[in-house]
Formats: sequence, structure tokens, C-alpha cells
Amino acid sequence: MTDDRTFDPFAAHDHVFLGEDHDKAARRTWAVIVLCGVMMIAEIVGGALFGSLALIADGLHMSTHAGALLLAALAYTYARKHANDRNFTFGTGKFGDLAGYSSAIILAMIALLIGYEAVSRFLSPVAISFNEAIPIAVLGLGVNLASAWLLSGGHHGHGHSHGHEHPHDHGEDVRRIDLGAGVVELKVFENGVPPRFRLQLPDGLQLDASHVTVETIRPAGSRETFTFADRGRYLESIDEIPEPHEFVAKVRLEQGGRLKEFEERFEEHAHEASGSAHHRDNNMRAAIVHVAADAAVSVLVIVGLLLARAFGWLWMDPLAGLIGAVVIANWSFGLLRDTGGILLDRNPDPRMADKVRQTIESDGDRVTDLHLWRLGPGHLGAIVAVTTEKHRGAEYYRRNLSKFRDLSHLTIEVSDQVSSA
Repeated sequence: MTDDRTFDPFAAHDHVFLGEDHDKAARRTWAVIVLCGVMMIAEIVGGALFGSLALIADGLHMSTHAGALLLAALAYTYARKHANDRNFTFGTGKFGDLAGYSSAIILAMIALLIGYEAVSRFLSPVAISFNEAIPIAVLGLGVNLASAWLLSGGHHGHGHSHGHEHPHDHGEDVRRIDLGAGVVELKVFENGVPPRFRLQLPDGLQLDASHVTVETIRPAGSRETFTFADRGRYLESIDEIPEPHEFVAKVRLEQGGRLKEFEERFEEHAHEASGSAHHRDNNMRAAIVHVAADAAVSVLVIVGLLLARAFGWLWMDPLAGLIGAVVIANWSFGLLRDTGGILLDRNPDPRMADKVRQTIESDGDRVTDLHLWRLGPGHLGAIVAVTTEKHRGAEYYRRNLSKFRDLSHLTIEVSDQVSSA
């Protein structure tokens, strides 16, 4: 009879799957709303007092800007308020993604409106009050830059991902081997390239790459031998290293006619990058995209107005608007795609899924079903079904997967073929 045991190590814990900077991001968003609100009131009141229709129009535009940011702020507030509400089975971490998706739709509508207005002005040019329009555009750009600075916490923005994981080039993953004539460093290197062994050589020390090998011995007993090529200051393995990077590495090299052997142990530490997709705060990303889109349009408008005033090219103003509409539409599409995938529980990190599978199967077991989804920024949920020929409980696999710090909610089902035989 098959022994199916379901284990959830977090059943007795809370289900708060909010991002690390959730509360700080909420405060920054409210601060920007205050800034935009003050600007909006000042422009509308100033426009009414001085009879400037352009100033009133920009104030109303600022109100839509503040409204979009208000959506982000309310999402932060609601997610925190209901974080411990058990009616939300997997917490409220996705409220930010829902708000980001809604903001992306608003951005798409803004892009369509700007595009429509630009085409209309191409067909029917209108007179432009340059002395009034240019200062307002400059003022709007200043507000947007200040908003971006506030949203990013006073430094670089968080709206973009570098698209790669941190390399394994950390102190704990570097093994130093003393050869007497110098110390060489053996490391697993994967900074923007497939993972390979690198043997870093000190100045003055030379090794023949053909006389160096590394044999990996994994927990299940499988072995693989890597040969090396000379890259100048270091030797690099010709073949890639399969995941996971958890093994004993037997280093064999020849120096001065003598064969030397060293044994080093590598463990998978799962260095998830804070900038990777499943760490991204899409609510803050949406807020920054709103500000960035407005800033981009402001820059284009300023350039278009200056050229139109200098050379009489009235068509530059609608052209700038049309370019801005395309830029905003592109950002909107990216935001819709990413947040929509999260809301539909698309696998947020295929590489992580492969690492989970390889960690379990490297010890002779078989993963028959695997589901991975995002619970919130930096939090992943996983359901894993394992078939094993050994007497192992779910706790065994939980311990093996504990190195993946982003797995915040883990459910394991074990099918024991021994007892069913």
C-alpha cells in the first residue's frame, strides 16, 4: 500500500508573505502622494488666480498621477492590515501584484489617450503658448524626479531587475589550496555564464591545464570528472557543472613532477538575488513606472516645445507625445505580463524549480509532481510529490530543501514504494 504523507512545515506559523521593505515602501508612497497633492492644489489654484488654462490642465493631470499612486499605497495598507487574516489562504502578498496589474491597465489607457491626442494634433495642429507650456513641463519634470527619488528610498530605483543571479563567488564558496609555492583558489563561478570550476592562480605560479582534474562525488555516489583549459590568470573547467552544487571535489594536479591530491566540500547555499523576478515588489515597480513614464513624457515634451519654438516645427510637439505613448505602452505591457503571470500562479523561477528537483533526485529519489508559485515579494510556495524506494519521511526532504530560503511555504507528499511492494 502506498504511504502518502503530506507535510507542511509552516502549518503552525503565520502566513505573512510581504516583502522585506513593505512598510518602508508604503511610507515612501504616501510621501509622494502628499507631494503630488500639494503640487496639484498649487497648480489648480494658481491657474485659477492667474487665468492659466495650461496650469489648471497640468494640475488635473497631476491628480490622475496621485490617484494611481493612491492605488499602490492602499494596496500596501490593505495587505498589512489583513496579513494575518486566515481567510487569505496564502496571505496577502499578492495584493501588490494586483495593484500593479491595475496600474498597468491605467498606464495602457494613458498611452492610448496620449497617442490619440498626438495623432489628432498631427491632423489638426493647434497654437501653443510656449512661454507658459515650457515652464510647466519643467516643473512637472522636477516633481517627477523628486517623486522617483522618494520612491526609491533616496537612492537607485527598484523598478528593474538585473536579470541574473548572484555568482557563487562568495567567501564561503571559495576553497583555498596551499601548494607550498603559492595558494590557488578553487571556486564555482557562474557570474553571467554557465557554472564552471575556476582555479585562480597567484602571480608567478604556473600549472599545466592538462595535468589538472577535479572529480565531484555527490551524496548519492555519482561521480563526474572535469578537465581544464588555460584562460591565462586562471584555469577553467571545460564542461559545465550540473545543479545542485553540493558535492565533494577531489582536486588532482601535478606540480614539479609530483602528483598532489586535495579534497574540498561544496554545499548549495541557494544565493537568491534580491533583484530576481520573485523578489521584485511589483506594486513599487508600478508606482515608479508611473513616475518614470511621466518624467519621460516631460523630457520629450520639453524637447519638442523647444524645437517647435526655435524652428517653428509645430509637429515636434505631437511627435514627442507619440514617442512617449509608445514608451509608456511598452512599460505597461511588461508590467501586465509579469503581474498577470503571478496572479495566474505561473512558475516565477524555472531555475529554482530545477534546483528543487535536482536536490531531491540527486539522492536517488524521483519527483513526480512539482508546483512552484509566488506568494509575495521574496516568498515562494511549493508543493512537491516524491516517490522513494527508501524509508524516508517528509521531514527528510524538508531538511534538504531548507537551504532555499525563499521557500516560505512547503508541502511535501511522499510515496514509499518499499512499503507498497
